[in-house]
Amino acid sequence: MAQMALSASPTLTLFNRVSGRSKQWGMLFPGSSRKLAINMSILMNFRSKGFSFVASGATQWNGGVAELVEGEAASRPYTWPDKKVLLVDQSERFVFKPMLYELLTGEVDAWEIAPRFSDLLANTGVQFFQDRVKVLHPSDHLRMNGPTVSSCGGTVHLESGLVIEYDWLVLALGAEAKLDVVPGAAEFALPFSTLEDACRVDNRLRTLERKRFGRDFPIRVAVVGCGYSGVELAATVSERLQDKGIVQAINVETTICPTAPPGNREAALKVLSSRNVELLLGYFVRCIRKASISEVSEKQTESGTLLDAAAEHEPEKLILELQPAERGLQSQILEADLILWTVGSKPQLPQLEPCEWPHELPLNARGQAETDETLRVKGHPRIFAVGDSSSLRDSKGKLLPATAQVAFQQADFAGWNLWAAINDRPLLPFRFQNLGEMMTLGRNDAAISPSFIEGLTLEGPIGHAARKLAYLIRLPTDEHRLKVGISWLTKSAIDSVAAVQSSVIKVLSGS
Repeated sequence: MAQMALSASPTLTLFNRVSGRSKQWGMLFPGSSRKLAINMSILMNFRSKGFSFVASGATQWNGGVAELVEGEAASRPYTWPDKKVLLVDQSERFVFKPMLYELLTGEVDAWEIAPRFSDLLANTGVQFFQDRVKVLHPSDHLRMNGPTVSSCGGTVHLESGLVIEYDWLVLALGAEAKLDVVPGAAEFALPFSTLEDACRVDNRLRTLERKRFGRDFPIRVAVVGCGYSGVELAATVSERLQDKGIVQAINVETTICPTAPPGNREAALKVLSSRNVELLLGYFVRCIRKASISEVSEKQTESGTLLDAAAEHEPEKLILELQPAERGLQSQILEADLILWTVGSKPQLPQLEPCEWPHELPLNARGQAETDETLRVKGHPRIFAVGDSSSLRDSKGKLLPATAQVAFQQADFAGWNLWAAINDRPLLPFRFQNLGEMMTLGRNDAAISPSFIEGLTLEGPIGHAARKLAYLIRLPTDEHRLKVGISWLTKSAIDSVAAVQSSVIKVLSGS
């Protein structure tokens, strides 16, 4: 029996034991990187083909050095169940990241885009453990006199103390926000990458909305970064706050979404302009700090408001010091009640256990595992990497972007190549096919630019409906898609009835 470990994105690590040799694999790894968590159909796929595996969550990286912490659980070997599936993840929920923005507008409920694993895996024979990967110890590294030194691929150590031996490993752990690049960012800025992040941002906005209710001065929100995530977040927050808030979006580039299709960029600029989002382009954040009492008083005096007793109980004001990245611009100091950080990310690769021979994973400057064209980690024939965990270049030598679309397509190739490697068949080189890009711009706004029709961009309500349909298809399991589809149709019907009633009331009141 072969054992297989798969590390799934962005917070899943899968370890799986193969019961016999499968003749077909289908889609092994329909997971995503920055924008999308692993599709749960991987579980059903393996289960239907006689596989059993365990999945576990993202890890802590400590420079490749394994350390024992006082009070750490004692190590114990994991016994693979026969034809059973064990899923281990650091979170109790599967998270569909592209729709986290809709949580802020109330368009979706948490259960729709972040269902519990226990619900998804009910009646499947898949057992779920909540745990984290602590140490990776590969033993498949290439040596001068041969391709491998061990009959197994290596072992993975979990924080609970379980030690799992595998034959094959797929790294797809995704990435986490990188907040250590600017002084004060880790302390005062909120990332927007996980379900927990989205809940924190929503709670923070609710607190500000409650404290500012009926008061004259607006809620000030600064969004750092104007890539896809920053623009989607700025559009969503500005729509939520409307005239009760001011959103400022900061970007080191002189344009928003520099890699986006022109149609998407133009649609985004139109929406941001209509919602009075202030774009500060050509600036980078030098530091973030708390505002002093004198700075807060001065700002309130300039705006014509007085520092009253109620204001003393306001959440602390924050200051962003902006440095120009382009000539002709002046340094600026911004005041904000909330700072949202969407710039930079770092892969969540596990630390390596020291051994008598060198076996470190080859990493690029971004901390991603370098792979060959078949998605194998260089020097490790039994380890594959996809999504944010991997570094791969296209046929022109350009580094592939860390997007959900790339990871989805890598999943198909990783699945096939794992089957091929196990069965001594030729492995396929990965070829990325760009299908287009889409982005949300609010509760009833989105932009989609399909690559197969040049110059076409679907925007507004049509783009919004098309995007939701595309993501509905990507949700895990048929049962969950059906439940979410019914829920969305019901909400749409209720909204339509409410809109008709509102129009009728306006007509009647006008007459």
